[in-house]
Amino acid sequence: MYAIVEAGGEQLRVSQGDEVRISERMDDTTGKVEFNKVLLLAKDDSVYVGTPFLDNALVKAEVKDSGRSNKVLVFKQKPRKGHRKLRGHSQHYTILKITDIVFGG
Repeated sequence: MYAIVEAGGEQLRVSQGDEVRISERMDDTTGKVEFNKVLLLAKDDSVYVGTPFLDNALVKAEVKDSGRSNKVLVFKQKPRKGHRKLRGHSQHYTILKITDIVFGG
């Protein structure tokens, strides 16, 4: 069984026991998280597709870690102008462990 979930502005294919990395900081940094924006769910031989989301599907996850990734340097320069810019960016992330996929009920 697997599901496609919208989380943190991106779509993820998850199944029970997976650890996924979302490139956005979650508001709840500890404990359990539930995703009700399930786009697709495949169970046994049948596939359920939402329009746009499934009403009776839920994905439960547990927050494992959150932090910031390595810094990426962005350097811009224009020729013969003496124009230089150096900027750094470090993206937040959250690592989730998928504990359960609930469908129906």
